[in-house]
Amino acid sequence: MSVIDSLLGKNARRFVKRKDSDAGEIGLSLEELRSTLYNDFSSSEGAKRQQQRYCGPFVAMSFNFMVSVGIIMANKMVMGKVGFSFPIALSLIHYSIAWFLMAFFRLFSLLPVSPPSRSTPFSSLFLLGVVMSFSTGLANISLKHNSVGFYQMAKISVTPTIALVEFILFSKKVSLNKVLALAVVSIGVAVATVSDLEFNLFGACIALAWIVPSAVNKILWSNLQQTSNWTALALMWKTTPVTIFFFMALMPLLDPPGFLSFDWNLNNSMTILISALFGFLLQWSGALALGATSATSHVVLGQFKTCVIMLGGYAFFNSDPGIVSLCGAIVALSGMTVYTFLNLRASPDSSAASTTKQLLKHASFAKKAKTTTDGEKSEAKNVVDYSTMELGVKETA
Repeated sequence: MSVIDSLLGKNARRFVKRKDSDAGEIGLSLEELRSTLYNDFSSSEGAKRQQQRYCGPFVAMSFNFMVSVGIIMANKMVMGKVGFSFPIALSLIHYSIAWFLMAFFRLFSLLPVSPPSRSTPFSSLFLLGVVMSFSTGLANISLKHNSVGFYQMAKISVTPTIALVEFILFSKKVSLNKVLALAVVSIGVAVATVSDLEFNLFGACIALAWIVPSAVNKILWSNLQQTSNWTALALMWKTTPVTIFFFMALMPLLDPPGFLSFDWNLNNSMTILISALFGFLLQWSGALALGATSATSHVVLGQFKTCVIMLGGYAFFNSDPGIVSLCGAIVALSGMTVYTFLNLRASPDSSAASTTKQLLKHASFAKKAKTTTDGEKSEAKNVVDYSTMELGVKETA
């Protein structure tokens, strides 16, 4: 240090002090950033704010769309190339892998914190887990025992079921313009996809039994995230064990025998594992989309995926669904565009109402705090006056 001093003099000391000061400022900034991140993820309110900040409706629905295309390819390999014909067992594997991944996240404190148990009754979480198992399991069985056309008709009927259930449970009404747009979407999807209405009594019963759990499942996921401080991963962590338990109960009843005798070689196991990873991403992205939008919007997104896959196959893979199906897909996409426009136009109004509600809440809280402070000051003044009087009495005595 003396050599540097002799060569540079006072400038060397200033340079070293400035570097020390910069290092201290950088360290302080990093510490503040770490503290902010810890505060955001150590509470359910902070975790939900981060989810809303980084995963809005467009991001969540785009994520769900891309994962849905990926899992279609993965499940085609599992069902076709591998020959794994156990739909309930496949769902059980998907949710088990998802639970182990979330347990890994929790081990390293990467899983968002759940809200306090008193804010959401355990019965609500238990019901969501049960409904999730029936919704996923019955959907796979319906796809196995029904034609594609009958399966699509069942999916279309989920939309009015959601509107009816939301009206019964939450008195939620849908505007006439949205009803007309959804009707156009449903008619377009029906024309585009319903080409083979093969009737099977067992398959029809399964499809009818699947409609209500599917609608209730979407409504509960959306409602719990939007009305409470639940994030998608935190809600998945709480409900997945219940879902796994009911999958284990449904598997011997609805799956064909032969699960244990399946050829579990390395190639087959890796293919099923890849499908399970896509299943976890699909469940997560679907929960994010339901938290960012609504149950009806998520159903419309599913129909949008169907139409896009059909048009993509026609444009890029020389598939020929027929002119009637193509016209139906175009009509459905037009209805979806109108429905999305109506939702976007309604969003600023709801945001303004929410902001006004928050401002009124803060104003009420501030007024209450001010009243409490004034009362404390008055009480303190009375205590001082009383103490002064008591002191005067003692001095006089």
